Formats: sequence, structure tokens, C-alpha cells
Amino acid sequence: MKKNIIKSTFIGLAVADALGVPVEFKNRQELKQNPVTTMREFGTHHQPKGTWSDDSSLTFCLAESLCQGYDLVDISYKFIQWMNAEIWTPHGNVFDIGIQTRKAIEQLSKIINEKDYKELEILKYSDDEYTNGNGSLMRIIPLLFYIKGKKINDQFNIIWHVSSLTHPHIRSAISCLIYLKLAEYILNGFSIIDSYKKMQNEINLFLTERNISSYEQNHFSRILKQNISNLKENDINSSGYVIHTLEASLWSLLNASNYSEAVLKAVNLGDDTDTTATVVGAIAGMYYGIDNIPQEWIDSLVRKDDIILLSQQFAKKYRYEN
Repeated sequence: MKKNIIKSTFIGLAVADALGVPVEFKNRQELKQNPVTTMREFGTHHQPKGTWSDDSSLTFCLAESLCQGYDLVDISYKFIQWMNAEIWTPHGNVFDIGIQTRKAIEQLSKIINEKDYKELEILKYSDDEYTNGNGSLMRIIPLLFYIKGKKINDQFNIIWHVSSLTHPHIRSAISCLIYLKLAEYILNGFSIIDSYKKMQNEINLFLTERNISSYEQNHFSRILKQNISNLKENDINSSGYVIHTLEASLWSLLNASNYSEAVLKAVNLGDDTDTTATVVGAIAGMYYGIDNIPQEWIDSLVRKDDIILLSQQFAKKYRYEN
């Protein structure tokens, strides 16, 4: 097990996010002509260099909550605090929030204010397919350290509850499960490609045993039935749809040999650049380690010391050397 696993995961995620923020919504053709190769400033959101987005903010909200244990009410409260610009913003304001995420956190605020906490347990029963943006996948990585080693059915139930706070549909929950299961194998010392193969086998069996509909399973066929790394770049979409983000992230990870290559490949796919990079960056940081992340990028990171402090608190809670 590498040292600093939590620190490298959290820093890896935030650095990747910050690489993507200045070019969010730029298309692939634009980035082919002027690819991102290092940290930029201003751009899409007019933010200083090293600024991370809601992807990192909500990840750190989840991590901070998990430092006290698993509690859907507290996680919800942290999300509400963030949207009110009270915690985990890079500069004291919220400059980037998805439509579904905003709507969901407003609903959480109502639930918390009315103390109707049991509502949090049934959010996942939504069948609205239009809630399958990537807003729960982007923030889910801290949950790995709470669920690792549990039976996959228990893991999925917990993941679905945490995903459903903003993105309740089962497709988003399965996407998070696939991502965290890959990360769990990496955490256990397997290579990225071996982790991918083991994840495929375990998830395919689980989806069958759980009686997940073929309609839902088919959305994951390129990830679970093929080797996503063999697809051409032109076959990879990088929109804000959760399946697109998961596919693009896995493709970037599997076609890279170091942290920088993985996250820059993700950013330069275009469109939802920050989120694709964030999803890649957490696992790339975890796998390649903190020493493989360019120091210049780390040094430019806004609130770097706060992120490191959070990683230390989190590592202490989940018994990792940091």
C-alpha cells in the first residue's frame, strides 16, 4: 500500500478539477488546436489559476461528513452549507452548480428544515431518467473508504442512498458502484487494467443476481461487456451525462501511463472537462501517488493546505498513513 493514499486521492482529484475549470464547455476541436498542457487561469468561469469547482467542493463536503461517520442527514447538511457558500468553496462563492444538483439540494434543505429525515431514505425510488447527470459520480470517491470490504449488495445500497441525495436514479447509483469497485481493487494493490477486469466480472454477476433490468444493464455494455480502452477517441463522448463521464474517465485511465497523461487526456476530450478530469484524477492520484502529480500543479491549488488537513483527518478516521 502506498503512503499518503488519501492525500494523493484528494489532491489528485482537486488538481484535475482545476485543470478542467478554465476550459469547461470548450469542444474537442477547440482543444485539439489549443490543448491544455498545464494549469491555466480565467477562461470559462473567470477564476484564478488552481481554482476547483463544485466537483471538489461536494467531494470534500462528503469527506468531512464521513470523518464523523456515515450519516445521510449530516451529508445533506454539508451540501446545503456549501450551496449557501458557508463551507468548501475555493473563494467564498459558488460559481458552478448543475441544475439537477441545485434543485436536489434545495429539496434537501426543505427536508432538513422540516426534520423529515426519513425522506432521505426514500429519495432513491425516483424513476426519473433525466436526473442522470454526473453530479453524484463526481463526488463519490470518499465513500470508498467507508464501504470497502463490505459485501457488494451492502455497498450498493449505501452508494445508492448517498448518490440519491442529488441524483436518485439507479443508473447513477450503478455508475458510482462501477467506479468505486474499480477503485477498491486499485486500493487492494491491483493494476488499473486488472482492476478493470475484476470489476467487470464482479459487477456483471451482481447486476444479474440483483435482477437489474436488461434495459438498465445495456447502458453499461461498452464498459462491462467490452474493453472500453480499445475504443477510438472519436467514439468517446464527454458530456455531463453520467454514462458518458464514466466511459470517458475509464478510457482516459486505461490509455495512460502516469497521472499527468491521464488527467490531460480527460480534460482535452472537451465539454464537461472539469468533471471528467475530477473522476479520473481521484483514481490516478490514488494509483500513481502524490509524487507523480507535478509539484507546480499542487502548489497552484487554491486552499491546498485545507485539502491536505482534511486528508489527514480523513486518513486518521479510516486508519490510513497520511
